[in-house]
Amino acid sequence: MILIINTTDDRDVSEKIRSELRSTSTDFDIVEASEMKIGNCIGCNYCWLKTPGICTIKDDHETILRKMVGAEQVWVISDVTLDFVTPLAKNIVDRTIPLATMNLKFKGDQMRHVLRYGKKGYDFGLIIRGEADMDYLKRWSERVAVNFGGRSRGAFGTEDIKEAVSCM
Repeated sequence: MILIINTTDDRDVSEKIRSELRSTSTDFDIVEASEMKIGNCIGCNYCWLKTPGICTIKDDHETILRKMVGAEQVWVISDVTLDFVTPLAKNIVDRTIPLATMNLKFKGDQMRHVLRYGKKGYDFGLIIRGEADMDYLKRWSERVAVNFGGRSRGAFGTEDIKEAVSCM
């Protein structure tokens, strides 16, 4: 299943993706997150130590985490703020830490957290609305994917929806 999280207030982007994916047999879910209440990770580590897999912050992000457990790919659609994703998009990515344990393992020459729920990894993709340094966002997407134990599906502008969908 592909989970697409739209953090913009532009529903047309979601509709374009929905239209492109309908012609395939791909299982997908689109979450419109712009109206959701999602706070910042406070670094308390409760999701690792006191309530494993459950964030101590009670807000709408729990809905996204539950959907991520069943996803193979996670895509985030974001506007640009200061040549990067918006704070909401960054919060959504940061708050995925309950999906991992505090246990570490080597993956190649890097240490990585062991994922919960028997997951082998999540691929990650990014769709950006606005002008940004796409090379930097592609590198960031790659690092997020590595942290998820998956691979990057790339970073695309909203003008390249068809290309992004072809990578899903």
